[in-house]
Amino acid sequence: MCLQECDTEDLPESIGDLHLADSTRGNRLGLAIYYRKDRFTAYDTQTFALKKSLHDRVLAPAHERLIGTRVTDNETDHELVIASFHAAPLTASNSLRRNQIHAAHAELLSMGGGLMSLMVGDFNYPFFTKSLTAKMKDAGYDLTMSDRRTYTRYKVFKGHFDFATSQGLEIESVETLARGASDHLPILISAEYGQEFNGNGAAPASS
Repeated sequence: MCLQECDTEDLPESIGDLHLADSTRGNRLGLAIYYRKDRFTAYDTQTFALKKSLHDRVLAPAHERLIGTRVTDNETDHELVIASFHAAPLTASNSLRRNQIHAAHAELLSMGGGLMSLMVGDFNYPFFTKSLTAKMKDAGYDLTMSDRRTYTRYKVFKGHFDFATSQGLEIESVETLARGASDHLPILISAEYGQEFNGNGAAPASS
């Protein structure tokens, strides 16, 4: 479970059968990852600062915008990196957010080159997503939108803010769930391990 904008000081160590891998410490818009200990073994969790927007420099809401955990699936022995990501707000440019996304992918590769990866979060990118999808594909990543919009509070800013980028995984669905306490609707991702992932950080051209 990947969280954004959470109060990390109040996070419990466990939620049911989910265990806290780790959370960010250097910003009030906290990120965190929970995982099932009976299904996964977590080896390493790291947090990363990404390029700051003007909003970040003036209001200082976020220092670390990425947290990643390297895990092994105990049922299949697949190893992968799971990450929670929070891009700069809409006051920043799309080019800066693309810079953050590419930098985030590079940081996750540093945790284990050639591993499958799944990065989930608030990308703050509701417009021009077709162009972003193409740019992600050129970089070797799949971008998968949710089945419904994830932000609907204001007419101007309605859209798909929350989605996933992945490498080496087959995303079956990204379902938008019912609204909770957050102003963003949560999403549920269903995925399978890719059969043709070549282990060097990119899917084969024929896939």
